[in-house]
Amino acid sequence: MGTGATGADTRIGATVRAGLRGAGWAALALALSACAAEQTGAVLTPAVVRVPAEAPRTTGRGGASDSDHVKLVASFGGEYRAPAAQRLLSEVTDRLVRASDRPDQAYAVTLLDSSVINAFALPSGRLYVTRGLLALASDTSEIAAVLAHEIAHVTLSHANARTELELRSQLVSRVVADVLNDPTTGAQLQSQSKFALARFSREQELEADGAGVRTLAKAGYDPYGAARFLNSLNRTLALKTGTGAPGEPDMLATHPGTGERITLVTRAARRTGAPGVGVDERARYLAAIDGLTYGDNPGDGVVRGRRFVHPSLGIAFEVPDGFTIDNTRSAVLGTTGEGSRRLLFDQVEAEPGRSLEAVLRATWNDAIEPASVDTREIGGHPAASALSRGKDWTFRLAALRVGDATYRMIMAAKGATDPEPAFRRWVASLATVTPAETAALRPLRLQVVTAGSGDPEELARRMAVPDKALERFLVLNGLERGATLKVGEGYKIVTE
Repeated sequence: MGTGATGADTRIGATVRAGLRGAGWAALALALSACAAEQTGAVLTPAVVRVPAEAPRTTGRGGASDSDHVKLVASFGGEYRAPAAQRLLSEVTDRLVRASDRPDQAYAVTLLDSSVINAFALPSGRLYVTRGLLALASDTSEIAAVLAHEIAHVTLSHANARTELELRSQLVSRVVADVLNDPTTGAQLQSQSKFALARFSREQELEADGAGVRTLAKAGYDPYGAARFLNSLNRTLALKTGTGAPGEPDMLATHPGTGERITLVTRAARRTGAPGVGVDERARYLAAIDGLTYGDNPGDGVVRGRRFVHPSLGIAFEVPDGFTIDNTRSAVLGTTGEGSRRLLFDQVEAEPGRSLEAVLRATWNDAIEPASVDTREIGGHPAASALSRGKDWTFRLAALRVGDATYRMIMAAKGATDPEPAFRRWVASLATVTPAETAALRPLRLQVVTAGSGDPEELARRMAVPDKALERFLVLNGLERGATLKVGEGYKIVTE
């Protein structure tokens, strides 16, 4: 939950607030399910970001408009300064471009200060990679595979093609609904177009995967790096959800399942030759990312197990057992492994003198049960809470005032089950951060250490993680369970 690109703005949750105002329980269900999709699909999968046709353009390497670039960088926490990693990304990109179908295209790579595992491209040739993605990759060929995928999106003009299909679909729906005075058929066509766009996007991803592997091999990198990275991504998702395996995408998913992509890129790599045909430059890669910040930035709030601490805002809370939480730029979002319970925490703007009950109703004005509204102190803070029942979800809501700031806490349970007991414990845990806790917060970092034995447990014990240290160490290094370390070689661990 960030404090803005400059660190001065402590208003949080603008995007989520806008989605909930006037939309009630349906909007939160959508927002929270979007969060789950975010972690199992689009945000954790390389994607193309479309620049609106009317956006202003400026010249320069990459050719994207300065305003688009600045907004994108700010939305991902700003630019991350890591000279060695930045040099590596630029050199790898140049090498890939020379091997691509458009060696004349100019590209510029920006490293983003975000723990989210993501990479994307603008049609103009600007490429973006998060430090979270760098942390997951284990060698140069893996990061080259991600960049080759993004370059393929640009050379294949995927963003422009998708824009054209979207505009065509919107036009047909509008003509049928407005001109032919048939809103029902227009709505059906609009719904059908969503499925068409989803299929179109999935086909684009698979096409970019195949083209990326070919470019990867042509540039001299190990073409099997693409499959290794996607496998690590798949295992990260499984570890995150706690289910043992990530969920399959729904019919409207814009990306194919990671398993399907692994199969495709493995086949593409085999067509280029047997394993060992290209270089992975593992030692070079590890040297470039040694010391990289891992996970959340303390200034933007950090997750430590089930506890969330935001020293800049001076608040902290602890979620109930079974919840996994993520700190995004706009809110803290959480879900249980099976997805039957979800939660949201954000900050809302409240006019001076406005009651907390009025704040709740203004940000959630559908189906609040009048008799459920309760105004009393919770954990020593003025608060208002309420119950809201939707068709598929039951919600508990609270607005609390801590100092001059107003926060909103929402917990959803699938079906008619009232999440009240867990919700009460969560809300009551909201407290101000002590100076000692603030002083103790330090960013986690990646450290490359040399294996002294073949036992992964030896290095896993040094991981500064709340649980599943061995599993996290193996995934972080692209190792399968039962693997033996190579004595004298470097491996990534997470340290304080």
